[in-house]
Amino acid sequence: MADFKLKSRHWIVDADGNIILGEGRREILENIEKTGSLNQTAKIMKMSYKGVWSKVKATEEHLKMKVITTNKKRGSVLTKEGKELLRKYAELQEQCMKMDDHIFNSLFR
Repeated sequence: MADFKLKSRHWIVDADGNIILGEGRREILENIEKTGSLNQTAKIMKMSYKGVWSKVKATEEHLKMKVITTNKKRGSVLTKEGKELLRKYAELQEQCMKMDDHIFNSLFR
C-alpha cells in the first residue's frame, strides 16, 4: 500500500453552522496579537480590513464576549478571553489529531 497520511481540519460552529473559530480565525487572532493591528493583520493575510474586522466581530457575537480590545495607544490586543480561546482551540486540535491518527492507523496500517 502507498505511504499516505490523514490531514484534518476542525471548525467550531454554532447551532446554525456559523463559524465561530477555525484555522482562518485562529490565524487572524494570532496575527492581531503579534502585530497589535487589524490593518497589519489584513495586509499579512491578504484580506481587506473589513474582512478581518467582520470575522472578529462575528466570533465575538457568537460567543457573546470580546476577544480583542482596541485603543489608539496600544492598538489591538487579545483579551484574556481571546487568549484563552486560542489556547483551548490549540489543545482541541492537538487532542483531535491524536485521536484522528489513532483511528486512521487502526484502519489503514
